[in-house]
Amino acid sequence: QVQLEESGGGLVQAGGSLRLSCAASGGTFSSYAMGWFRQAPGKEREFVAAISRAGGAGGSTYIDSVKGRFTISRDNAENTVYLQMDSLKPEDTAIYYCAARFGSDWDLGRKSAYKSWGHGTQVTVSS
Repeated sequence: QVQLEESGGGLVQAGGSLRLSCAASGGTFSSYAMGWFRQAPGKEREFVAAISRAGGAGGSTYIDSVKGRFTISRDNAENTVYLQMDSLKPEDTAIYYCAARFGSDWDLGRKSAYKSWGHGTQVTVSS
């Protein structure tokens, strides 16, 4: 099973940008669709974005609240998935997790579809 490690979180002012990375090891990265989820204090973990195994703009999907602000991408040669976050808002504050789904590009918005998870990286957006 693939192991995942997120990085790139931090404290940023509203309107700023951050780029999260998730490095994968121990598996064939191109066999996994990848997702980003987030969990704010006192809330359920929610889907943010996902990208298919092959990647590309046509293979990505987003929650409505981040469309036009966040971009997911992947580098299969580097075994890494990214989440570029622009125009950040205080409501984006959360722990961000990356997740991997083996062998399928279906149902990528569903938490239970993913079997591998990272430990998360904190993103804090100040107003």
